Amino acid sequence: MVNEEFFQAVKMLESEKGIPADYLYEKIRTAIVVAIRHDYNGKDIVFCDIDPEKNELKVYVRKNVVDEIEDADTDITVDAAKQYNKDAVAGDFVDIPLETHDLGRIAAQTAKHVIRQGIREAERGSIMQEFRSKQQEIVTARVDRIDPVTGNASLEMDNFQATLIKNEQVPGEELHEGQLIKVYIVEVRDSERGPRVMISRTHPGMIRRLFENEVPEIYDGTVEIKSVAREAGMRSKIAVSSRDENVDPIGSCIGPHGSRVGAVVDALGGEKIDVVKYDEDPAVFVASALAPATVLGVDVEEGENGTVCHVTVPDGQLSLAIGNKGQNARLAAKLTGCKIDISPESGFYEGPSEK
Repeated sequence: MVNEEFFQAVKMLESEKGIPADYLYEKIRTAIVVAIRHDYNGKDIVFCDIDPEKNELKVYVRKNVVDEIEDADTDITVDAAKQYNKDAVAGDFVDIPLETHDLGRIAAQTAKHVIRQGIREAERGSIMQEFRSKQQEIVTARVDRIDPVTGNASLEMDNFQATLIKNEQVPGEELHEGQLIKVYIVEVRDSERGPRVMISRTHPGMIRRLFENEVPEIYDGTVEIKSVAREAGMRSKIAVSSRDENVDPIGSCIGPHGSRVGAVVDALGGEKIDVVKYDEDPAVFVASALAPATVLGVDVEEGENGTVCHVTVPDGQLSLAIGNKGQNARLAAKLTGCKIDISPESGFYEGPSEK
């Protein structure tokens, strides 16, 4: 165990698994001490020094030099101590080296077990650190398996398995084994069974990150996504603004011939996306958010429960403003944070409130 191959193995673990050698040596040191301490009834007299530069591992027992032994585990007589330090006198302590073969079969097995556990913990810590750095980011994963009963998909990403539960999959989207998909890392948690990476394809944050990847003006901060409203698999709306009056935020997101928004739509399996211009004036913002419907007027009312916008649209565009099953009005309300009441120009119908 204690030879050049041992140290080479640790270096290999460091390079292949990214586990720091110092971390492994500390775990190994602790494992050996714990294993050998059993032979001394658990007394804290066992020490281990590891010097990777010299490829040396030393295990020794530190005992008190005494005239008369009271505890055979911790004490050693003056005459016996002189084998290790010729100048030893009562009141000193001596370090008694243990050769590798003296560790014993049980001690060696115990050490190996604790070492393996330490390596697993190090790997878990490495995984936690890696995925925490990717939290609220998008990664590419490969579909490994789909549970035929629950519909949950087991994904492989960077040699780590994570589960994309059915509720976090885009409705109507069919996944296939071997398929490469993009997922949004919502949160990374530590548990008794190891790291748990919460992933999603329905989270609004996925829209933000996809646009950041496709639109340089968003990535460099010239264009800002102010809010996102999403009904995954159906339709999303994003509100954008520009810090540079010479840069059109909507045009930047759409891209030449719709290439940029098209790439986002493709990544989401065909989900429709409306890009609207943000405005601090609720009336202007709500009118934009209800696109593609034309808005004739917006009356803003500030109340205890928030902002209410009474919107008037042409009679022929009432259904367009409300949308299928109220979707367009509902998304506009989520995007703006306003409660929206929609009425036709004739005044014969007052639409449902959206919050």
